[in-house]
Amino acid sequence: MFSFLNIFRITALLEGVSYILLLFIATPIKYLLNEPQYVKLLGMPHGILFMAYIVMAIMLKKELNWNTKQFTEIVLASIIPFGTFYIDKKYLKPLRNG
Repeated sequence: MFSFLNIFRITALLEGVSYILLLFIATPIKYLLNEPQYVKLLGMPHGILFMAYIVMAIMLKKELNWNTKQFTEIVLASIIPFGTFYIDKKYLKPLRNG
């Protein structure tokens, strides 16, 4: 039921959501309201999800025959807000349906 691709898709989704929360909610609260606890709360889970995303992308590169350009785009998407959602739509979701 849960293939490695589906686990990667879930990780990408969670990584993207945690990044958006960290960037657009926790960080402004930290600097505008001087309350750093939200960054501390979201920072560690985001870091773990980020590392998991990168490791899984490396593991899937050969299996899914991603060329260097595709792989670079997939990895760089993890540092761009909303990037993992784009990758899911462009590369991962079609694999599930096909």
